[in-house]
Amino acid sequence: MPTIYRAGGYRVYFYSRENAEPPHVHVDKAGSTAKLWLDPVTVASHAGFAGRGLSDVLALVRANQRVFLEAWHGFFGSGQGG
Repeated sequence: MPTIYRAGGYRVYFYSRENAEPPHVHVDKAGSTAKLWLDPVTVASHAGFAGRGLSDVLALVRANQRVFLEAWHGFFGSGQGG
């Protein structure tokens, strides 16, 4: 599971076998976790993040959307089937 970003206590990564799904990342911080779609950036699921914490996760992913998409496509290739 490649980690593509780490800062401010956040770890952003994806699983190497999730290429059948649309581009997305997982974000962990202090026992909380979230899965966010990358295009457009939306929350797929979350546990532990609430209110301001979830807003911060959304802001982090939006600010780095291009970089995260490039990492996804660089790892899986540009095709959906990977």
